[in-house]
Amino acid sequence: MKLPRRLKHGEEATLIEHLEELRSRIFVCLFALIAGSTIAFVVHGTLLGWLNRPLPSRIDKPVTLSVAEPFMTSLKVSVAAGLALALPVILWQLWNFLAPALDRRSRRAIGGLTVIATGLLAVGMAFGYFVVLPAAVKFFTNYDTAHYAIQIRARDYYSFALLVLGTTGIAFELPLFVLALVRLGVVTTARLRRSRRMGYFLVAVVAVLLPGVDPVTTTLTAIPLMVLYELSIWIAVAVEHAWGPPLGQRAETSRES
Repeated sequence: MKLPRRLKHGEEATLIEHLEELRSRIFVCLFALIAGSTIAFVVHGTLLGWLNRPLPSRIDKPVTLSVAEPFMTSLKVSVAAGLALALPVILWQLWNFLAPALDRRSRRAIGGLTVIATGLLAVGMAFGYFVVLPAAVKFFTNYDTAHYAIQIRARDYYSFALLVLGTTGIAFELPLFVLALVRLGVVTTARLRRSRRMGYFLVAVVAVLLPGVDPVTTTLTAIPLMVLYELSIWIAVAVEHAWGPPLGQRAETSRES
C-alpha cells in the first residue's frame, strides 16, 4: 500500500487530489485499526485478565448468558484495544492532512500540543485503571449484598470498564480544552482567575457525570481534575503572553485595519 504524500505549505491541489489524499489516509487508518485489533485479539486473554483484576476476590470471572457472547465480547475488547494501538497512526494521518494549511509556527505549536494530549490521555487512562475502576467496582459489587446474589455479566462489565478508562482519559484533556477556549477568545485568563469557584463547581459536575457515581470514586476523580483545572489556568496565562491576542480578537483587528 502506497503511503499518501503530504502537501507542502501553500502547495495548491485540485479538489480531486484532496479527495484522493483523504481516501488514501482513511485506508491507512483502517489498516492500522485492523492490524491493531488483530494483535489485540491474539493476546485478548491477557487483556481480559487485566480488566478482571479490579473484580472482587469472590468473583472468579464474569459470566456469559448467550451463545455468541464470549466471542463478541472478546472481539469488542480487542477492537477497543486495537483503536488505542492505532491511535498514533490515525492522529499522524489526520495531522499530515491538515498540516499544509498551517504555517511553520502553528505546526510546531500544534505538534507540541498533540504530544501533551497523548500524554494526558495515557495518564488519565492509567488513573482510571488503577484508581477509579477498582473503587467503582468495589462500591457497586458490595451494594445491597444482603438483597442480591451479585453476579457480573461479561458483556456489561467490560463495557463499563472500557467506558471508565475512555471517559477518564478524555477528562484529563481538560487543560487543552481550557486552552482552546482561551485561544478562540471564548473566555479570557482574567475571567478564569476571577471565576475559580464556578470552574471548580463545573469540574465537580464533570466528576459526578463520569462512570462510578459513588462518593469515593467521584472524590478520587474530582481531586486530580481540579488540580488540572488550576494548572490549565496558568498554562493559558503563559500561552496568552507567548502567542499574543486570541484568534477572534486578531481577526477583528485585521478587519478594522
